[in-house]
Amino acid sequence: MPPPPPRPGVIPLAPLGLSDVLGGAFSTIGRYWKQLFGIAATVYGAAAAAFAVALATTYAVVGDHLRAIYDATSAEPPEWDDIGPLLLAFLAVWGVGMITFLLATAMVYASVPAVLQDAVLGRPTTFGVVWRRAAAHVPAVIGTVFLIGLVTLVPLALFLTAFVGLMIALLAAGNGPLIVPPLAFLGALATAPLAVWLWVKFSLAPAAAVFEGQGALAAMRRSSKLVRGDWWRIFGITLLTGIMAAVAAYVVQLPLSFIQMLPGMIGSSDLGSDPSGSQVMVYLGGAILLGLVSQLIGQVLVAPFPQLIASLLYVDRRIRTENLAPALAEAAAVPPAY
Repeated sequence: MPPPPPRPGVIPLAPLGLSDVLGGAFSTIGRYWKQLFGIAATVYGAAAAAFAVALATTYAVVGDHLRAIYDATSAEPPEWDDIGPLLLAFLAVWGVGMITFLLATAMVYASVPAVLQDAVLGRPTTFGVVWRRAAAHVPAVIGTVFLIGLVTLVPLALFLTAFVGLMIALLAAGNGPLIVPPLAFLGALATAPLAVWLWVKFSLAPAAAVFEGQGALAAMRRSSKLVRGDWWRIFGITLLTGIMAAVAAYVVQLPLSFIQMLPGMIGSSDLGSDPSGSQVMVYLGGAILLGLVSQLIGQVLVAPFPQLIASLLYVDRRIRTENLAPALAEAAAVPPAY
């Protein structure tokens, strides 16, 4: 009977099964939780703070327009002078939120492989080391995240273009409403599998960008090469762990959702039957704040897990296809098994 493979860190240095991947992910969280959750809390907390500041600043600038729209009646509808500034303010806040969230997510995506580089070898590491290592790869990770989103949206864009053109032709011919639902369903069936296939094909790109110091395009090509021949297995493990992460996020956020619904919370009991614009703004502000806190807690606790799985799958594919195990054992100073 051959001896078991060496295990200097969180995984055995051999091809990984599902139990090895899950065990490695949970072992990494258990041993390096300060680095993983510390970085996630820092970057997502900063993103939430930036969004809150943008929201408060926007309300201070356009609050009068918002109250004017709320107090408008059917006899005196809101004017464009009130609607226009609100639309611009909404776009500005949305832009700040998207940019800060993208930067935070990229930092988390980069920090997980940075931690795993030491976790696989069984080495200790610190918050500062992981932060510096991850920060150096954030631009490449942002590029991979953006390109993956862009590539997976291509099938949807093609479907929408074809669907709109077909709808115009059908309406011009006098056949529209009855055939729309079946066409939409068939179009979704045709494009969704392609989008999923592309997403899985490039899902290892952020890990490749950090582990190998690749640029965005090179990391995408690397992911495509590593996934080739093992797409279904990677898809299955990714789907399973994605469901686990979604359930965990729901469980984490559920208590705060219940708190938000309790009578008297965030000023809801004081609204009355005909609340003023200021009362509604106070209630909405409290609801948004509680929602931000709920999302922040959920992101901090759950966001590292899917990327841990992807990074472990990256290591597994390199062990299987490139015989990485001896190099890892040598780096960890583990004597070879005879």
